[in-house]
Amino acid sequence: MNRYLQLSSEVDKALREGRAVVALESTIISHGMPYPQNVETALRVEQTIRDNGAVPATVAVIGGRLKAGCTPEEIEYLGKKGQAVTKASRRDLPVLIARGEDGATTVTTTMIIAAMAGIKVFATGGIGGVHRGAQQTFDISADLEELASTPVMVICAGAKSILDLGLTLEYLETKGVPVIGYGTDELPAFYTRHSGFGVDYRIDTPEELAAMFQAKLDCGLKGGVLVTNPIPEQFSMPKDVIDCAIEQALHEADEQGIHGKQTTPFLLARIKDLTGGDSLAANIQLVLNNARLAARTAVAMML
Repeated sequence: MNRYLQLSSEVDKALREGRAVVALESTIISHGMPYPQNVETALRVEQTIRDNGAVPATVAVIGGRLKAGCTPEEIEYLGKKGQAVTKASRRDLPVLIARGEDGATTVTTTMIIAAMAGIKVFATGGIGGVHRGAQQTFDISADLEELASTPVMVICAGAKSILDLGLTLEYLETKGVPVIGYGTDELPAFYTRHSGFGVDYRIDTPEELAAMFQAKLDCGLKGGVLVTNPIPEQFSMPKDVIDCAIEQALHEADEQGIHGKQTTPFLLARIKDLTGGDSLAANIQLVLNNARLAARTAVAMML
């Protein structure tokens, strides 16, 4: 085991006993929501995973240690510290470790640490992807490269709808990453169930998801799998409302010179304000929905 990796006692025991474990990211705590909703949501997500038969492993970097499984006190710490915590991607890990600093893990770094720990399933809200205007800016999330190389199943509500969804799908196709629609033939668009873009395959049960991923591992095929799970119908936002908010937020980001790793937190915060908090409520519900599916899939992998 990597000498910088630290498992919580709960996660360590579950892995040793061959029980289902689901990884969770921590950027959603520090950068995705305001305090105290971020902490409340993180704990609800963990409980949802337990209620569905698996053990949660919230992933973070604390004091230079790669944590697979955070205590409630550590989640509270990350929630209160908020955006003062480094948003840690692959390039940041060596520096944070060497300096003994803290980092909230993105999809990329959560996948890396989950794979180190032997955790195969990871639940999140939405992945990063190809940003709008990437033809000029080359702004492409490291999440896509990680999906191409790290053997973890990522269950999400699609790529964040602030992105260029068509180019994101093209990039994943080039990298050989299967994009699965859970119970749908259409790529979900985070806040909404519909994007107008198709997925590679539709799968309708956790058992089939587990069998598909195990077949990939057994064949020694590189990289992960992206499972896109639509937000429940009752929490889905009208597409025209969210599209209007996204366009305004993108315009404001451009005016203010927001770029790089600051882009997504800025846009999500502005969209929350522009929708009167509706987007935050939808975000919470889609994460809980993904946690349920991830736990059931992880349990099916153990059968």
